[in-house]
Amino acid sequence: MTAEEKVAKIAEVLEKRKAEDVQVRKVGDLTIVADYFVIATGTSSTQIKSLADEVDYEMDKLGQHGRMEGKSSDWILVDYGDVICHFFLPEARQHYNLERLWADAEEVDISK
Repeated sequence: MTAEEKVAKIAEVLEKRKAEDVQVRKVGDLTIVADYFVIATGTSSTQIKSLADEVDYEMDKLGQHGRMEGKSSDWILVDYGDVICHFFLPEARQHYNLERLWADAEEVDISK
């Protein structure tokens, strides 16, 4: 599965689960850590856990096994190698401001 296919599937799941302010940044030209960051906000710690769990469940069904960190915090990260998902509570997203940190990364249109 390509990184672009992973991003498309993750975006589909996040849309169904009502994630807020979903953004995808193409960071592959700026770092060796990953090709894409998917950033999403949930309204509560329960919702961000649910978002992370549902993405992980759907990706697992496709044979894509991620590593999850921060399950009991305001920022949950799921790493699929070339795609890293960040799930935030609003205050944490504003505090860490990944969009500013990775402002040089191309924003990917996922509205398709």
